[in-house]
Order: sequence, then structure tokens, then C-alpha cells
Amino acid sequence: MSNTAPAPHLSSSTGGLKRTLGFVDLVAYGLAYIALVVPLTSLGFVWGASDGLIATSYGIGAICMYFTAQSYATMSREVSSAGSVYGFARMSLGNRWGFLAGWVILLDYLLIPALVFALMSVGMELLIPEIHRGAWIGIVAFITLSINWFGIKITSKVSAMSVLAQFVIVAVVVVLAIMALNGGAGNGALTAKPFFGDGSISWSHIFSGASIAVMAFLGFDAISTLSEETRDASDKGLIGRSILAVLIIAGVLFMFITWVIGNLMPAIEMKDPATAIFDLLGQTVGPWAATALAWALAIAVGFTNTMPMLAGVSRVLFAMGRDHQLPAIFGTLHAGTGVPRVALLASTVVSTTIALILKDQVEILASLVSLGALTGFAMLHISVIVHFKNSPHRSWFFHLIAPVLGLLVVFAVLTGMHEAAIWTGIVWLSLGVIYGTYLGRRGRVVMDV
Repeated sequence: MSNTAPAPHLSSSTGGLKRTLGFVDLVAYGLAYIALVVPLTSLGFVWGASDGLIATSYGIGAICMYFTAQSYATMSREVSSAGSVYGFARMSLGNRWGFLAGWVILLDYLLIPALVFALMSVGMELLIPEIHRGAWIGIVAFITLSINWFGIKITSKVSAMSVLAQFVIVAVVVVLAIMALNGGAGNGALTAKPFFGDGSISWSHIFSGASIAVMAFLGFDAISTLSEETRDASDKGLIGRSILAVLIIAGVLFMFITWVIGNLMPAIEMKDPATAIFDLLGQTVGPWAATALAWALAIAVGFTNTMPMLAGVSRVLFAMGRDHQLPAIFGTLHAGTGVPRVALLASTVVSTTIALILKDQVEILASLVSLGALTGFAMLHISVIVHFKNSPHRSWFFHLIAPVLGLLVVFAVLTGMHEAAIWTGIVWLSLGVIYGTYLGRRGRVVMDV
């Protein structure tokens, strides 16, 4: 018997993804991508920027993100493509701008798994210092790749379990916080201070906090990468409903979490915003609570959060490869599972490599992720405006006011980006222009959307 494993069978570049996902699957995917525990891990940063008006900052952040969610919902009814912003911009703005939209959104989709890999490695190295940070990155990447390898249905089931685990973690933290408040810690009760402070609201602080809080919602857009894997192809509004549902659920939950925890924050003097939630639990509940949360976040979130991220970016690579905007090998599917395994493997390798290079520069990596997402959002809003400018079914709110307000939010947040991230983004965009020009001169085949 030969010891050589047979090569995986790949469908042609025109093959289709398997349609297995329903509304619940899509919502679970989106919530897992966002991570419901984000208000816990970003607590210190938003608290400091908002001067304590943390719940209002998350509320404003959700409202700001609504305009982007609405634009995704609008365009997903027009284009049922796995390419997300890439497909939307191709149809509305043309092939060249479509390629650039796909190029810039790749900066987000390729780097966000790298960011989570890096953050996960930092936490696990603290819990188990015997294993080096770089090794943890490799371990998490391997687990993520292994689960995604066998199909989006399996990924969605694991994502659903991850969301359930995060609900439990958040619920336990909230209960512990309420118990500490009842014991006299912090404000001593559930007051309105996380919303209104002492009565004199500082809008500059609220918007400063909101500019950070909006980052917690990044990821709901990745649902649009699964447009070709929904169970009912005729339901054009399914993707849009799922995106808006994820944003509403996350927005309400984030405001509730930060309202409770925000009332407890005055109990401590924050020294390091990155460890605020652990310091808070350690000082108001007990050291055991901080340690238990660290392990819970590592096991229930860290090892699963990157699954939908790598699934999403592999779908963008697949769509661009299928359309010959990237090497055609990315546009192939495994015959048995319907998974774009080449694109999945490539995206995992790239994300892992970036995480290893920037594992000690997490702040810059986070800014790069935000830059890629926000630039992609800008292309999305422009696509909506252009696509419906002469449409007889044009809606002034959905097709003009909402995308314009979305653009204003994007530009407002971009002004606070890390300078190194801005320059890296300029370099990335320049490379995209050069590569796009090369594609044009080669006369690459462009398929219909």
C-alpha cells in the first residue's frame, strides 16, 4: 500500500460554495466574529477616553455603526457575492475600483486574525509562561485551521457554542459586579452615572470614547462574505437582516454590560487600561475571579474567535481568485467539503506570519485592522450612493443620507488612527494600485457579478 496521501480534489474555479446556512447560523457567526466579551477586554480604554461615560459611548458607537450596517444590508440585496465589499464595489463602481475595494478590505480580514492570535498569545503566555508567545500563536492557528478545514457548517456550530460560552462568561461577570455593588463597592448601586456622569455631560468625552467603542462592533460585516452559502438563495434580505440583528444584539448587550461594570469602576484607581477588568475583579471580588476570567477568555474565546475570521477572509480570496483578480488557485473548492481550502490555507499562513512579526506591537496591528475595515466601509458607502443615484426606487434615507452619515463616521474615526498605521495603509493601497494596473494590462478575464 502506498504511503502517499491522495491529493485533495478541487472543483473548477467556477464552482459554487455549499448552501447550508440559515438566519441563526449567520447571527451566531457574526456574534462570534465580534466577540461578546469585547466590552470586558476594552473596558479600560473606553473608560479613560470617555471620562466614565462608558455606556453612552457604546450606545453612540452602535448608532454610528448602524449606518454602515444599513449600507451592507442595502447592497447585499443587490449582490449575492461571497466577496462582500469587493463584489459590491465591482458592480457599482467598476472592475478597477472593485479590485481596490477588495484589496483594502483584505488588509482588515487578513490582519484581524493576526491581531487575535497575538492577543491570545500574550494572555496564554501569562497563564502558562513555560510556552513561548510564538508557540501559542502557532497552536491557535493550527486549531483554527483544523476546524475550518471541514466546512462552514462545522465552523458555524463551533461559533454558536462559542457565543453561548461568552454569554455565560458575561453573565457571571455581571452577577459578580452586582454583588460587589450591593456590598458597597464603587457607586454602591446601579446608577445612571455610566450614561450621564454627574449630570454635566461632556460630548467631547463621549465621542472620544465612542471612537474606540466602534471598534468593538467591527466584524458584523463579515456575514456578507457568506452570501453564497445561505440555505435559501432566493431570500435576498437574509444577509441584511442578520447583519442588523447582530448589531442590535451587540449594541444592547454592550450597553448593559458597561452600565453595570461602569458603576463598579470608581472602586479602583486604573493603572493599566489593558488589564482594567482583571484589576477590577481582583480588587472588588477577589484574585480568584481575575484568574478564572483569564482562563475562561482564553479557552472559550481565544481558541474559537479566529475561526469565523479566517473563514471570512478565505471567502474574499476565493471570490477574487474566481474572478481572476488574484491567482486562480484561490478560486478553487475542495470537492468533498466545498471549502476554498487553498484560500483558507494561504490566509492562515499570512495571518500567522504577521502575528509572529508583530506580536510585540499589538497597538500598531490593531490600528491597521481598523484602517482596513474603515477604508472598506468608505468604499461600501460610496458604492451605495453611486449604485442608486439614478434608480427609480431610490430612497433618500437608505441610499443617500445613511451612506453619507456612514462616511462622516468613517472619516471621523480615521483622524484618530496611529500614524504608523496610516503610512502602512498608504503603502498597501499603492501596492494595490500597481497590481491592479498590472491586471488591467494583462487583460484578465472579469466574470459577471
